[in-house]
Amino acid sequence: MNDHCPPFAADCTVRLATDLVAHTWDPVVLMALRAGRRRRIDLLNDMAGVSDKVLTMTLRRLHSNGLITRITTPTDRSVAYELSELGDSLANGPLAALGQWAIDHSDQVLAAQEQHRAAAAAQGE
Repeated sequence: MNDHCPPFAADCTVRLATDLVAHTWDPVVLMALRAGRRRRIDLLNDMAGVSDKVLTMTLRRLHSNGLITRITTPTDRSVAYELSELGDSLANGPLAALGQWAIDHSDQVLAAQEQHRAAAAAQGE
């Protein structure tokens, strides 16, 4: 962590890093692109629950942050996306580790959530 960065400053580099994955679909798209170049329609078909509009906004955001590359094929005007070098370092580094953490600890998180719901229901919340 940057010692010169106040812990809750808006321009803190930790905030920059978390903003890159704060949107629900950003990490999902990055992980989907780990397999290689994909067209938007293929991403849309393979990612249950995301709307066309949200996927388009997600791809634009990831592209504007330098995490994915937009490839246009002039002959048929098709568009595909792939991880940039920067995006690859995020998807195959911290995001992969976070995904493994979720696999390793999902039972504990789900149990804590259920315990919280039960306690809230018992208190009439």
